[in-house]
Amino acid sequence: MMLIKTNLLGMIGKAERGSIAIKSIKKYSSVYLIAVGGSAYLISKAIKSAKIIAFKDIGMEAVREFYVEDMPVTVAVDSLGKSIHTMGSKKWSKITHIPDSSVHI
Repeated sequence: MMLIKTNLLGMIGKAERGSIAIKSIKKYSSVYLIAVGGSAYLISKAIKSAKIIAFKDIGMEAVREFYVEDMPVTVAVDSLGKSIHTMGSKKWSKITHIPDSSVHI
């Protein structure tokens, strides 16, 4: 509903998106960005201005338009529907050997 009715370019959160959300992100050429938990202070410093554009009555969950500079977030789902949560786990599951990185004195 959000993507259909608001033409959002992107969303920011900290959790994995489900398959329905990913399909919508792809369909509407949007993106989903994730932030590292506990990084709210750094993210807030990147927001130069903000205005509420929808759902003002729900406070913190309202939809806002931000002007940002150098925001420390990562693309989690791109406009083609590729998710780092899916792609990353597939790549990491192929690792069969982790080199010993211990320091010997």
